[in-house]
Amino acid sequence: MHNLLTKLNSVQREAVATTEGPLLVLAGAGSGKTRVLTYRIAYLISEKHVNPQNILAITFTNKAAAEMKARLETLVGEDAAFIWARTFHSACVRFLRRDIEKIGYTSDFTIYDTAEQKAIIKDCLKALNLDEKTYPVSSCLSNISSAKNEMMSPESYSAFHAGNFRMEGFCKVYTRYQATLKKFNAVDFDDLLCLTVRLFEECPEVLEYYRNKFKYIHVDEYQDTNAVQYRLVSLLAEKHRNLCVVGDEDQSIYKFRGADIQNILQFEKSFPDAKTIRLEQNYRSTQNILDAANAVIAHNTERLGKHLWTDNGEGEKIIKYRSSTEYDEASYIASELSRLHRQEGIPYGDMVVLYRMNVQSRPIEEQLLLNAVPYKIVKGHRFYDAKEIKDMIAYLRTVHNPNDSVSLARIINEPKRGIGATSLGRAMEVADKNGVSLYTVIRDENFSSSVGSSWAKMYAFSEMMEEIRKEVGQVPVTALIKLILEKTNYAAQFNPENPEDSVRLENLQEFLSVGIKYEKEAENSSLTDFLDNLALVSDVDDYDEDMDLVTLMTIHTAKGLEFPVVFIAGFEEGVFPSFRSIYESGELEEERRLCYVALTRAKKNLYLTHAQTRTLMGTTTRNRVSRFMLDIPQTLYTEEGAQSFSVDLPPVAPRKPRMAQFGTTISASTAPAPSKAVSCDLAPGDRVSHKKFGEGVVISAVPVGNDTKLEIDFIAAGKKTLLATYAKLEKLA
Repeated sequence: MHNLLTKLNSVQREAVATTEGPLLVLAGAGSGKTRVLTYRIAYLISEKHVNPQNILAITFTNKAAAEMKARLETLVGEDAAFIWARTFHSACVRFLRRDIEKIGYTSDFTIYDTAEQKAIIKDCLKALNLDEKTYPVSSCLSNISSAKNEMMSPESYSAFHAGNFRMEGFCKVYTRYQATLKKFNAVDFDDLLCLTVRLFEECPEVLEYYRNKFKYIHVDEYQDTNAVQYRLVSLLAEKHRNLCVVGDEDQSIYKFRGADIQNILQFEKSFPDAKTIRLEQNYRSTQNILDAANAVIAHNTERLGKHLWTDNGEGEKIIKYRSSTEYDEASYIASELSRLHRQEGIPYGDMVVLYRMNVQSRPIEEQLLLNAVPYKIVKGHRFYDAKEIKDMIAYLRTVHNPNDSVSLARIINEPKRGIGATSLGRAMEVADKNGVSLYTVIRDENFSSSVGSSWAKMYAFSEMMEEIRKEVGQVPVTALIKLILEKTNYAAQFNPENPEDSVRLENLQEFLSVGIKYEKEAENSSLTDFLDNLALVSDVDDYDEDMDLVTLMTIHTAKGLEFPVVFIAGFEEGVFPSFRSIYESGELEEERRLCYVALTRAKKNLYLTHAQTRTLMGTTTRNRVSRFMLDIPQTLYTEEGAQSFSVDLPPVAPRKPRMAQFGTTISASTAPAPSKAVSCDLAPGDRVSHKKFGEGVVISAVPVGNDTKLEIDFIAAGKKTLLATYAKLEKLA
């Protein structure tokens, strides 16, 4: 172990050797935090003789957890298998599988993804007779997730919003949604955390078991923790207090998911005896890139402070490219990627194009195709989103948990069995009325008359499922998948001569490969564990570093990755920083942290591109260069591209095209402009009335040119964006 420690710098060695009591490691981008974490764990085992089973290491992504496990295997050999190196969610799944019965669920619970959550929300809205336009499904999910992130039950959430007419609707949806999950013996991602905290708080003996087990706790990416995760870690660490958290407040970019930067900013207040160590030496980037990142983040006030430096040398200057339009920008990016590959021999896989929003990718993709530049987009699970794969997973879930009515409803007529939507709907109504699961209804003859003539077909389906269920635990996962395909005759519905069907058949074969791979790698393979693994796959897990393709992805997705060459597109006001963030200091600080993350993905070459005119989502704007560009000293970059503006003016609100009253876009070049500023006395919280949309509440009022852009939440019509000049609003008392 002594030889290993010699590979660390002096500050890293200090962090590794500080093993007792609370420790905050402020790890700047590229400063070797994963190395510090893994070496610290190895040090505990080899030098402090800590039992590997007494060590817990939590991170946020499967990719990071897998990397940590691989490094630990190299450092400590077979002992690595006994260390809990997991994501928050996978750790909580394991806690709940063992003890969830103590809080009223059964251990074969199903984990629902977003699509299944939306299906339940729609059913809830229908049952509650609530209009989906007034209560959009996405808004319902967002409100429920926010409530859970703040550890608010349906009851406490309803009490908090008592008297707020519109929010009371969301409260009703939350209450019914949670009751539906419970009835189906299902949980969502937020429940994995919330129910674990509930389990620990309501069952002291369970908490005591894990407190005694985990004497040394490590948490990676601590700046991204939310209130539930903070509570979870605090409960586990309270007894031994050997808590090491590693993070970077300057990379806290997940506020929209509930992350609370105060968790890391207030760590020393929460643990007054904590020691803080700063890792500031960067091993990834050149000094020019780091100086740019340091200059941008220095404008933030919510930070503990650090200054990145490197021994990598000054490096190439940053390239700032000014384009006329987004198509000019995309053409430049594509041609430069091609040139770097052809003339400088840089592999395509070493280059990435980052953007603030997914919608920015379209013109870039078009130009990459025209320039024959191979690329991949990382933005979702295309394989796992395929209908046939979701069907197979639904079959496995139903076999695992028959009470999972959402999965059962999906596959009861897949392939076709003569069970129509009307008959299925009647069976679901019977289940709801009697407070039982759909599976109970189709298994119990007492319900046959209520369901009707289709009940016999449903019962026949359940008999087939019971035959498959008998094999659970008796055969491997792959054999179970094959049995489902055989019993259901699922693949027979596809014609191999049809190109689309051929792809579906290939996907089914690939799903078998997923099962085989799982069985080879799993410590103790089981259907439960296999389904848990599928449920916890994240976007970045799909990223394959070995593919020689240019990568396109959002900046949020790129966090944790690094590339020799990085292009950041849309470096302009209203895009990056986003329009919504410009007038709120907290939001703007998060955008600046996002910029810091983007800049520090680059190892050698960094390109910042911006367009003078850009059309996004049907709206054309003339945008000034990003204020973040103005933060970067001119000595660090060279300028290329269109030079129609001799200087970059100070950042101001991006001018938006005028919107007609009913949402018709008028082009920026022809829009009529008031001859003088139009006064607007409306402010967030004001109640207003609109001739068409009815009553509503002002959410935001933002000056735009000579006008004011209003975002209003109407009771009947939902959220609308209007300009004060044309809206003709009546302010209510």
